[in-house]
Amino acid sequence: MTYEVATPYIRSLHFGTVSRPRRHHDAHPREVFLELVWGVSEGRWDDLPELYADQTCVEHPFAPHGDKPLRTREELREHFSAGKRMPPLRQEPANITVHETTDPEVIIGEFEYRGTTENGTSFQVPCIFVLRVRDGKIVASRDYIDHISSARRRGALDELIDTIRT
Repeated sequence: MTYEVATPYIRSLHFGTVSRPRRHHDAHPREVFLELVWGVSEGRWDDLPELYADQTCVEHPFAPHGDKPLRTREELREHFSAGKRMPPLRQEPANITVHETTDPEVIIGEFEYRGTTENGTSFQVPCIFVLRVRDGKIVASRDYIDHISSARRRGALDELIDTIRT
């Protein structure tokens, strides 16, 4: 792990590829972020909603279908359940940099999901998540995901393009 100073207000920690952390109730936002990205990579769809507060606000500003914020743990449970209908992922979070801000509840996580598709094609899906974590739970998140790369890795690029056209 290396420490770099990005500005007087943000401290950056670059991890590369890291092992999945073990969480506890008063987990640091960095630990919650790592648990989230590893949980997605490992397909732990039933566990992921528990990372969020009962009342939360999760936004996907770059979502090609439009962004409807997810505001409750139950809405997140429904959101993550879509992962169960997809083929299992062979990916892991990589090239991770966590920027700690002057607000101890807020971190910015830069990373990419890196892996191979079912037919062996390599992929990378760049992402930036801005999380607010309070008492070990995500109370707000803005998830910026490269949806084109994500659709390509799932073999759903044509479907995405059709959606954008309508």
